Amino acid sequence: MQLAQRPHACCGPVPPTAVQLTGGLLKARWDTNAGVALLSQALCLEEYGNLDNFRRLHQPSLGPFRGKVFNDSDVYKWIEAASWVVAQRPSPELASRLDSFIGLIEAAQGPDGYVNTYYALERAGERWSNLRDNHELYCAGHLFQAAVAHHRATGSRRLLQVAERFADLLCEVFGPAGEGKNPGIDGHELIELALVELYRETGQKRYLNLAGHFIRSRGQRTLQGGWFGIEYFQDHLPFLEQQKMVGHAVRALYFNAGVADFYLEDGEPRLLATLQQMWDHMAANQLYVSGGLGSRHHGEALGADHELPNEQAYTETCAAIGSMMWCQRMMAATGDAKFADLYEHTLYNAMLPGWSADGSGYFYVNPLANDGQHVRQRWYECACCPPNVARTVAALPGSVYFTGGRHVHVMLYAESEATLDLDGLRVGLKQQTRYPWDGDVAITVEADGRFELMLRIPHWCRSGARLSVNGEPWPGELVPGTFVEVSRHWQSGDTLRLQLPMAPRLLASHPRVLENTGRVALTRGPLLYCVEAHDHPGVDLTDLVLGRPGEVQPQWQPELLGGLVVLHSAGQVQAASARWQNQLYLEPAEDETAPPTAAALTAIPYFAWNNRRAGAMQVWLKQARQEVPHGQP
Repeated sequence: MQLAQRPHACCGPVPPTAVQLTGGLLKARWDTNAGVALLSQALCLEEYGNLDNFRRLHQPSLGPFRGKVFNDSDVYKWIEAASWVVAQRPSPELASRLDSFIGLIEAAQGPDGYVNTYYALERAGERWSNLRDNHELYCAGHLFQAAVAHHRATGSRRLLQVAERFADLLCEVFGPAGEGKNPGIDGHELIELALVELYRETGQKRYLNLAGHFIRSRGQRTLQGGWFGIEYFQDHLPFLEQQKMVGHAVRALYFNAGVADFYLEDGEPRLLATLQQMWDHMAANQLYVSGGLGSRHHGEALGADHELPNEQAYTETCAAIGSMMWCQRMMAATGDAKFADLYEHTLYNAMLPGWSADGSGYFYVNPLANDGQHVRQRWYECACCPPNVARTVAALPGSVYFTGGRHVHVMLYAESEATLDLDGLRVGLKQQTRYPWDGDVAITVEADGRFELMLRIPHWCRSGARLSVNGEPWPGELVPGTFVEVSRHWQSGDTLRLQLPMAPRLLASHPRVLENTGRVALTRGPLLYCVEAHDHPGVDLTDLVLGRPGEVQPQWQPELLGGLVVLHSAGQVQAASARWQNQLYLEPAEDETAPPTAAALTAIPYFAWNNRRAGAMQVWLKQARQEVPHGQP
C-alpha cells in the first residue's frame, strides 16, 4: 500500500522490499511461509480444483467447476503472497508457478475483460445475477490486489493489464441507475479497497469513483433475503449512520478498511469520524483479549456488546487479518499509536494462532478454550484463510516502519535491516532485538541528515520504559500507547536503545463478560498466554488456579517449537466439591469446591497452542483469592 503519498495520510507502510527481517520470531515465520506454506498451498490449489477451474475454460474434458463459487480468489491471494516473496528472496520454483498461474488467468479473460471461472462457461449468461451470494466483485477485488502487488514487486505489467481490462468493464457496467448502469453491490465487501489501490497504481480516477459509488450504495437495503439477515452484509444503514460493526466480521472489517482507503484519497471528515467511532466501539465492546473478532458461529458474525464466549468463539483468522488491514489504514490517516498497538497485538495473538509452527496447517476459527477436538487442517473447502495468512506474512516486512515526509514511525520491533527514502534522504535502520521475547531494542542509524524517529511505547508497557540515544538518557516522557518523537540531525552510527520491561501481567474482563467472572488472562509483553493439557496431564484445565502474579516466572526454552518463552507459576487444582457429583443444580452452600491441591502451572504463548499434540487448552484461568490483612477492608 502506497499510503504515505496519499493526500489525506500522515504516514504509510514502506515497500516490503525495503526491509529485510534478519532474525527472531517474525523472520522464522516469514521463512516458513516462503519455504513451506506457499509450496504446500500451491499443491492444494491443484488438488482442490482451483487451477483446473481456469484450465477447463480451454480444456472442457476437465469437467465442471469445482468448489466454492469464490475459489478464484484463493489463487489470487496466493499470487499476491508469492509476488512479495520472490521480490525479496529468489525462488525458481515459486517464480515458475507464479508465471504459470498468471498465464492461466490471462487465458481465462474474456474479450470484454471479464474474469470469473464460475460464470465463464455453463453460466455465461448469468453474470451479475446474484451479487449478494456469488462473490463476483469480491473475486475481482482479490484479482486487483494481486495485480497491484505483482506489479510493485516485479515491475511486470502482465497481471496489471488483466486487472485494468476487468476494472474498465466494471466501470462500464456498474454505477447509478439514473445513468443506465447496474446499481448493485457485492454481498462480500473487498472490491472497494481493491479499486482504490488499483487507482493508486494506475492513476485512473474512474476506479476511485467506482469505489466511492459502492461505498455510498451500501446501506440501501438492496441485499434483502438470505439466512442471516440484512445486517450480515452491512447493508442495514448507510455507512455514515452506523455506530458499530454488525454482521459478518470479515465483511465488516474489509468494508471499513475500504472506507478508510477511500478517505485517504477523498478526505471527507465524516468518513474518518465514523470510522473512529466504530473502531472505539469495537475496542471497548467486541474485541477478544486475543484481538480476535467474531463471537458467533451463526453467520460468522460479531455478536452483541460483551458477547465473548471462549470455547464457542469464532474469531476467524481472516477477521484478524481484516482488523490488521483496517488498523494499518487508520494509522496512516491519524498517526495514532493505538492503531499500531492493535495491529501488533492482533498479529501475534489472533492471526499467528491460525497457522501451525511447521507452516502446513491452519485454523479457520480460533477459540480461547477447547476440549482437544479442535485441530489445524491442511486446507478447507472454504479455504480463504490459508492464502490470506500467506499474503499477510509475505508483505509483513513493509509494516515494520511507516514513513511520511521526514518521519519514521517504528510500528514493529523486529530484528531487521531497512533502507528507507525520506523525501530524498536515504536512511538505513538496523534493529537488534529478541522481541517479542525480550523488550531490549537497539536501533542503529545510517544517515546524515535531520529526520524524526517515532518510537512506539506499547500500551502494555505500563511503566519503566527507558530510552537512550548514544548512551545518553532521553529527557522526554515515555507514555504508554503513544509514539515518542526523537528529532535530531542524525549521523551514521548513532544508536538508540529502548528498554521495555516485560513483567508478566494479568488481565480481567469487563464484569458483563460473565463467562470470565473470577478468571484472568496471563500476558507478557505483546503476547497472550494459555495453558495446554500437554503440560498438565490428568488435570481439568478449568480447575487450574493461577497463583500470585509475582510468582509467575518466565523461562526461555530454545528447544520448544523453535524457541519460546514459557511462564511457570505455582498454582492449585480446585475442583468442585463431592456434593456436586451427578448433580447439575443445588441450593448454594459454603463448600462449593473441594480442598485445593498444589500444582505447577506452565503457560505457553497462545499462538503456539496445538502444535505438539491435540489436547485441551484454556486462556482464562481461575485466580487464587488474595488474603486481605486483618483490619483492612
